[in-house]
Amino acid sequence: MIRAVLIASLLLPALFAEDHPAGRVKASDYPAHTSTQRLAIGAEYLLHSIPAENGFVFARDYLVIEVALFPAQGESLRTSPEQFTLSINHGKSLVTDSAGTVAGSIKYPDWEQHPTTMVQAGPLILGGPSGVGRFPGDPTQDKPIPRPAGDPTADSSGMDKVPPADIDETVARASLASGPIEKSAHGCLFFKYRKNTNKIRSLELIYDPGEGRPKTTIPLL
Repeated sequence: MIRAVLIASLLLPALFAEDHPAGRVKASDYPAHTSTQRLAIGAEYLLHSIPAENGFVFARDYLVIEVALFPAQGESLRTSPEQFTLSINHGKSLVTDSAGTVAGSIKYPDWEQHPTTMVQAGPLILGGPSGVGRFPGDPTQDKPIPRPAGDPTADSSGMDKVPPADIDETVARASLASGPIEKSAHGCLFFKYRKNTNKIRSLELIYDPGEGRPKTTIPLL
């Protein structure tokens, strides 16, 4: 739990210094960026954090890369998460996972025998429920987190009146969508990774536009 709180404190300045995507109108507004004749690409390594409306969701089993694409004037492009791979320590590249798979791993971590820690501090939530009810009265389902007395969002029992944001919708909304690019496109890419992130020395995002065109590499670390 302490480690999760530390991660939150480290990532908050990067995530919320600006209200994404406001202020990020070009690739160079991202920590990592590059350009070709056809488009410019910006990217940011978010570790396990998926941006949400009032904070972020902690995806323990995934590395999350936020990416933005800005086509050159007059270019007509299509994009999809499958165009991207992630190279770790110059080794074998990882492929993207779907938003639905990522959401499932957060909601039902016991599928993979991975308990998930949930930390809440104000509007900030890390992780997902470690016990999600499969049926009414399921004893494994997590109980609501009590709110402080006087909190307008709490009922007389001190429990939250508003249900938590739907994880499926949150992850889908944050992910990079497939389709044609008009002025720009942005969203998150998810790469399954269960090893120690402290051992990551090199991280490169690789974009393959297809059609026999050359790949583009964006160094992240």
